[in-house]
Amino acid sequence: MVQRRNDMIYDAIIVGRGPAGLSCSIYTVRGNLKTLVIGKKDSMLLKADKIENYYGFEYPVSGKELLETGEKQAQRLGAEVVEDEVVSIDKTDVFEVVCVNGRYRAKTVLLATGAPVVKAPVKNLERFEGSGVSYCTTCDGFFYRNKKAGVLGYTDFAVHEAMELMAFTGDITLYTNGMPLKISDSHRDSLSRLKISDKKIKELDGQDKIEWIVFEDGSRDSVDGLFVAYGSASSASFALRMGIAMEGKSIKVNDKMETNIPGLFAAGDCTGVFKQVSVAVGQGAIASRQMIEFVRKMK
Repeated sequence: MVQRRNDMIYDAIIVGRGPAGLSCSIYTVRGNLKTLVIGKKDSMLLKADKIENYYGFEYPVSGKELLETGEKQAQRLGAEVVEDEVVSIDKTDVFEVVCVNGRYRAKTVLLATGAPVVKAPVKNLERFEGSGVSYCTTCDGFFYRNKKAGVLGYTDFAVHEAMELMAFTGDITLYTNGMPLKISDSHRDSLSRLKISDKKIKELDGQDKIEWIVFEDGSRDSVDGLFVAYGSASSASFALRMGIAMEGKSIKVNDKMETNIPGLFAAGDCTGVFKQVSVAVGQGAIASRQMIEFVRKMK
């Protein structure tokens, strides 16, 4: 079981180590907010060899250099940075951010996870969305009590979702779709409670709802429901779980970067804006101001 790292309640937790999240953290720590940045080093900006349209640089700079410099700046000012993967976010009196290796609590949260890039390459997946295919165990797990359920994925995120389903059914299969498992030590014990299929999926099949998972070798598994948790949890994953308003596949925010959930903000590519570093940095700064005001009003 993942343990809470400490009993501290942060003023601000920022999910994402890209330009939007780091920009926000620089402002929140300067506003005297106890700030934690959580994320893996997987920003799409790392793939940018040369950036020459960002203000203040006479010569091109790599995305890697820009991110590393921004992170060092945030840490120098007092932000904590943790390399971990967030698998879920819940809210009671405060937000609880669940990671692979720990749990953290905060008064405000910024989603700055970028735009989701991993799509499950399975034929007919979209056809059965809402008819047996779901993206949220919290939303739909109840409907599969004592039924046969599957989780499509191969990472800690998928195992976390499978464990959430255990409250409703013990008949759960993890379908990796031919991908090798990428599971941290903290979740390996959980695998013993699951059936695991590593066969490549050809398609999903059924009449009015999903009934079968058909594999490329010609075999098939019957299922009542399939929960998609492919790759890492994205902003859309958190939105579905928490009831965050969306516009298409992007998080809906107002001009203050506020979502429809008080205390929860979003910035950067996950809001569906013009995908530029300058835009992400600006949105992070705007969000920080509102997070500072939100925390001060709580006090």
